[in-house]
Amino acid sequence: MSATTDPSTESKESRLRTYLRQRAENGEVYIKGKFIADDVGLSPKEIGALMVKLRDSAGDLQVEIYPRHPPSCR
Repeated sequence: MSATTDPSTESKESRLRTYLRQRAENGEVYIKGKFIADDVGLSPKEIGALMVKLRDSAGDLQVEIYPRHPPSCR
């Protein structure tokens, strides 16, 4: 971890990535950010920001974000 990485953000990303992997184990899923937020204990705004980061960095997940539609993960 670099000195500029916020440990709490790293933990949030890790929690979200683990959650999405578990939900997508059996194939493609569509999930509203507000429901993800409830399940992982983050705000919907945090989920939105983290989904953008994961879309660009999670090689094992394919994240698609649709405005006013649930994010999907495969």
